[in-house]
Amino acid sequence: MKNKEVALVNHTFLSDFKELTKVGLSLSVVFSSLAGYLLAVDHVNWRTLMILLIGGYCMVGASNAFNQIIERVPDALMKRTQNRPIPTGRISVNMAMIIAVVLTIVGILLLYSINAKTALFGAISIFLYTSAYTPLKPITPLAVFVGAIPGAIPFMLGWVAATGHFGIEAGMLFMIQFFWQFPHFWAIGWLQFDEYKKAGFNMMPTGEKNQKASKLIILYTIFMLLVSVIPVFRVTGELYLLPISAILVFVFGLLMLYYGIKLHREQTDVVARKLMLSSVLYITVIQIIYVIDKFLH
Repeated sequence: MKNKEVALVNHTFLSDFKELTKVGLSLSVVFSSLAGYLLAVDHVNWRTLMILLIGGYCMVGASNAFNQIIERVPDALMKRTQNRPIPTGRISVNMAMIIAVVLTIVGILLLYSINAKTALFGAISIFLYTSAYTPLKPITPLAVFVGAIPGAIPFMLGWVAATGHFGIEAGMLFMIQFFWQFPHFWAIGWLQFDEYKKAGFNMMPTGEKNQKASKLIILYTIFMLLVSVIPVFRVTGELYLLPISAILVFVFGLLMLYYGIKLHREQTDVVARKLMLSSVLYITVIQIIYVIDKFLH
């Protein structure tokens, strides 16, 4: 009870809104869209870019809000989530639903003003996240595979916003972020295994923290590594990398692979945390490398 009282006192509506929409995660997704957009253009249309960033935040924020509405009961059971706005009663379910619906409508309209394909992919992202990934989490570890689809859309969404076209370039950006998510989320699943279990979730691919799971982490990290450097061979249309950039991307991927192998050997939460942090570093840095490389051509 004391925790609830403290939570109610120390939070403003703005801070609760930021928590409901997971501002940190949403901004990282918006950053991916920004990178995808910059990769596709020679001259930045600042109006389109601002609409993309605001619309993208609305779409991701809506997904996160819907997610917290659906998972309000398990959220109350986990230390990591029990102080969120809905479990503590700082935001009612009805208010959260209003926020989520408004963000969805505003987000789709903003993205549609760029082009129809951008709005379509944004809508698909929300639908899969809330109607497939979230309901599947308490049922099967395969939820991670389903969740990797909406999670991989932002990087390529920027390209589609810039060009109005989904081709091999956008598909490549999608695949990079798609394969990255498996080692990233399985590392989180490893760290939060007991908490997730308490709430009825199991995010590990084998259902346990074991060497079969860490083998899959290594395998998908290798897939991610290979996919991330394919553009250096100039087989992906207008999206390509200079050799030096491909080497840098590969080196940062090797850091993730190192921690994946280390996790397989040691099976500890300490290494899983390092893997998770290295994955965040990887996806951020490679997007920056890709963008810088594009302007070096």
